Amino acid sequence: MIELSPTNLARRGDQLLGLGQRNEAIVLYRAALAIDATKPDIWYNLAWAYRASRQFDAALDAYGEALKYGIRNPEEVRLNRAAILADHLYQPDAAEAELRAALTESPAFVPAFLNLGTLHEDFGRAEAARTAYRRVLTYAPANGRAIARLAMIDLAEGNVGNALGTLASGLPTTHDTVDRAEILFATATALDAHQQYDAAFETLGTANALAQSGARNRYDPLAHEHYIDRLIQTFREPVSMPSAQKEQGLQPIFVVGMFRSGSTLVEQLLSRNSAINAGGELEFIPALAQSVLEPYPEAVAQMDSVVINANRSAYLSELARVVPAGWVTDKRCDNILHVGLIKTLFPEAPILHTIRHPLDTLISVLFVHFGEGVSYGFDQRDVAHYYIQYRRLLDHWRTLYGDAICDVDYDRLVIDPRTEIEPALNSIGVKWDATTGHAGEVRSVRTASSWQVRKTLHRQSSGRWQHYAAHLEPARQMLADAGLL
Repeated sequence: MIELSPTNLARRGDQLLGLGQRNEAIVLYRAALAIDATKPDIWYNLAWAYRASRQFDAALDAYGEALKYGIRNPEEVRLNRAAILADHLYQPDAAEAELRAALTESPAFVPAFLNLGTLHEDFGRAEAARTAYRRVLTYAPANGRAIARLAMIDLAEGNVGNALGTLASGLPTTHDTVDRAEILFATATALDAHQQYDAAFETLGTANALAQSGARNRYDPLAHEHYIDRLIQTFREPVSMPSAQKEQGLQPIFVVGMFRSGSTLVEQLLSRNSAINAGGELEFIPALAQSVLEPYPEAVAQMDSVVINANRSAYLSELARVVPAGWVTDKRCDNILHVGLIKTLFPEAPILHTIRHPLDTLISVLFVHFGEGVSYGFDQRDVAHYYIQYRRLLDHWRTLYGDAICDVDYDRLVIDPRTEIEPALNSIGVKWDATTGHAGEVRSVRTASSWQVRKTLHRQSSGRWQHYAAHLEPARQMLADAGLL
């Protein structure tokens, strides 16, 4: 008979966690700690399991116990706590405090400086971000992330020459694939700003090839088509179940579409209306689809009212961390895949669909180092294929929900914001007010558009694809053949 010692219980918990059985692992870790609560490594693994299960407050507490009992490398624990506070609990000040505590523990801890830089960029604090990234280079001179971000801050301020100089001097020092990709993506963006379009596209190709070489997941066009087929087959009829959202005092607005189609700008303009709050890119809906509702999407059709209400309440609880009441935007663009699930949970929720010229969207996707989360983003043919499938799914959602999906056109928005934003407000049931659609203070922005959205409205990105027309012929032909140009 196996002895029920903390070590054995924790070891079995580790095995279950590796198999994705998080709840079972949590039970075993807690049992181990009930016997001996002084084991910091078990507290750490329990925290990881809680975090993976989206039990963020419990994860913070468990990480705190790991610190209390003297875990090795406490700066790593502080970094994890900071990530939870910033990304999930919307407490940036507390996150910054954790990062600074990590640096007290380990003054040369590069990840803490990188995260501080990102946090400062989210709030538009350019000098503070520069300071953090320069500290990174003090300890890791070849860090591609820090080099690239320093250049991108210069670009945001119009200092193209400084940016190109920083990147040109930094590239020869880097040998790591990820570091080189970071610098090359930033170089392509700087060359674009310098109107050296052929050189920009050549550099962009190298950057994307490097990034793709290190990716574990490759885009599979046939598999994605099959996934779209399954979504269409599962959601064949519109949902008519009454919603309980107004009873909660929170009313979500879902902003969906392709990445790089103007969603950040739309959210910022909407949130300048006194009735609407910006929620940013929230993870709950994709997390529900990817880890809870298995197999997805078929499991959605099996949900009864109890499960629907439980998931709706869980979403609203997370939304309440952003703002306690009122209209709140959720601009996770790839929720376009989950409109059927959204309408199952929130039949009355407004859905705003951001749209932009297909080739402008495509070139903008190629310029961003998304990483593995956007597996189609490394190659123009993959982006074009994904775009075609997105439009196929959008057509299906329109047959189900029609006018409940309101388009907001980026190219018209930058010319005359009111002509696009006012109909969107009308679809929500909110009136235009004096501040809507006008320049104003930008709140925290955690996307690739964090610096662009802080500028006054301009039309420079409309028609951007034309600078690259000669290079985009394969994608242009695919989109034309699909009738999308």
